[in-house]
Amino acid sequence: MLYTKATIITVNKNRDIIEDGALLVQGQVISAIGKTDDLLNKYADEPVTELEGRIVIPGLINTHMHTAQTLLRGTADDLELVSWLCERIWPLQGNFTPEDGYAAARLSIAEMLLSGTTCFLESMFADRYGFDGLCKAVEESGIRGCLGKIVMDVGTYASDPKWAMHPGLVEDREMSLVGAVKMHEKWDGNANGRIKVWFGARTPGGVSEALYKEMTSISRSKNIPITMHCAEAPADRIFFASHNHTPMSYCSSVNLLGPQTVLVHMVHLDDSDIAKLVETGTHVVHCPSSNTKLASGICKVPQLLEAGVNVTLGTDGAPCNNTCDMLQETRLAGILHKVSTMNPTSVPAETVLELATINGAKALGQADSIGSLEVGKKADFVVIDMRAVHLQPWHNPVSAVVYTATGRDVEIVVVDGKEVVKDGKLVTMDEQAIWKEAAWRSKEVVARAGLTKAVGARWPVK
Repeated sequence: MLYTKATIITVNKNRDIIEDGALLVQGQVISAIGKTDDLLNKYADEPVTELEGRIVIPGLINTHMHTAQTLLRGTADDLELVSWLCERIWPLQGNFTPEDGYAAARLSIAEMLLSGTTCFLESMFADRYGFDGLCKAVEESGIRGCLGKIVMDVGTYASDPKWAMHPGLVEDREMSLVGAVKMHEKWDGNANGRIKVWFGARTPGGVSEALYKEMTSISRSKNIPITMHCAEAPADRIFFASHNHTPMSYCSSVNLLGPQTVLVHMVHLDDSDIAKLVETGTHVVHCPSSNTKLASGICKVPQLLEAGVNVTLGTDGAPCNNTCDMLQETRLAGILHKVSTMNPTSVPAETVLELATINGAKALGQADSIGSLEVGKKADFVVIDMRAVHLQPWHNPVSAVVYTATGRDVEIVVVDGKEVVKDGKLVTMDEQAIWKEAAWRSKEVVARAGLTKAVGARWPVK
């Protein structure tokens, strides 16, 4: 298929933007990219999809996502972190069934595809949610999924015993670490290579040092990457200090740091932590919506980038964001640091788009195949329809994408050379069936947890 007459933001090494551009997809890859007239003359026999008035970008890469939590959207709004976790999220997740987990995964993936995400990193999928169902949902949908199976053996958070997990979520070494290795053996590389299985370690305080060290040893021997929440909230700093460590000195002591590790949030860091990230090539995920909504703090993204840390972008889960739309996340990422630094040139739109595309690909170890639009790379891209009042006029296409467009402006999504969204509609999944099932399953989970009244409207409902 030859896609023509678009403005193409390549995010290639030169960061080329091609006006009246065309892109040829053959099989799973991009075979040619250039000016429309040149490609039409050279590939006259190819079927054509005309994209005048659209902007084409590389597929968005969401490097921090809790697919199970999309079923819990709106159930824990406007709460501080202890209440959010202990009174809402953990009791709700502790009442999941594998069928709920599969429905939640389908809901998450549908929303991500419709809003332009072509690849995501699942952070911590618990055993009770049914990991096979998550893999099945990725396989059926056509998305790329790096799927973190939870690793843990301690049922608390940080060093405070009152932050106890719901009993339904507590796992031991056998269920979590050994189970993750089994899932890696079963699923890694499936779905034409679109499925990758990761270790999804719990935050320090939720994993014993012995289990961390065993996991990192297996990570290196079996080439299984690791993702983990870290230094998200002040309570995390208290935990590290209680062990006479900073966040990164602790992670270093249990062999967590390195180019196969993606650390999430990373709000409360010292200068020495940043230096350690640079030294080890460890990646960082910025989650601005989650960090602001939960009042966790603001990640030092400008300092991290200036130091040379690879920073990426993630939405986090729906209970601390309420949307899986990466385009909305780019807008906040571009705005937040301007006010936190009192510098309007801090983290410009071009940098934000890099966070959401090529930087994400680097963190996932897939920069040679996704993250930019180049000949020989996988055909993963998003078409944004700019022919609308709320999107006009525009002069800089990158600014238009980052600051103006949202997921609702996505018209076409291609993953692995296949259109999975066309005319703003899912091709591979039944959207109506997905949201209808999610609606009733969510109510069932809430009822099982005894929280129906607690999550309802605060104002009188008549």
